[in-house]
Amino acid sequence: MPLVLACALFLAAPPSRGADAITPAVQARLDEKLKQIQEWANSATVVKAVLQRNATPLAEVATMNQDQWKAVTLLNPVLKLFTKNDVAEFLKSKKDDALTEAFVSAADGTKIAFLSKTTNWSHAGKPKHDQPMAGKNWQGNIEVDESTGAQQIQISVPVMSEGKPIGSLVVGFSVNKLSGS
Repeated sequence: MPLVLACALFLAAPPSRGADAITPAVQARLDEKLKQIQEWANSATVVKAVLQRNATPLAEVATMNQDQWKAVTLLNPVLKLFTKNDVAEFLKSKKDDALTEAFVSAADGTKIAFLSKTTNWSHAGKPKHDQPMAGKNWQGNIEVDESTGAQQIQISVPVMSEGKPIGSLVVGFSVNKLSGS
């Protein structure tokens, strides 16, 4: 009986926040970064590209799905569509030591540009895309990102046009760099 009671108490206890808790100093840095990211999302370069993609999807990836995306290797020329365009160059120009990843998605959640291949082809149905598409910012928890291997925190913001969300910008930041480690 004591074992059952111990298991029940363990399961009822709140999750440990320990090393995965966002410190006030890291949160303050994230709040500063959020302001920058909102400016990026409102740049003419990003807004123009999202409007164009929403109006005319890329024929080369029109039938892309998650399984096909996972099979795309880093040497596949299709990745250049996303890493060698105006938005990707814009994101590269904004990269600093703390930034681990950045990507812009169209209204349907599919990618327009990124710094490196993302784990998912579409983020539709996930809070990091859906909240910005509802006009809200989003902040995730500390996680180890599958595509970069870094312990990071992602934040995302809406890309807006005429007061309406048209896409999302997601940026990951290194927890170590934000904390000064």
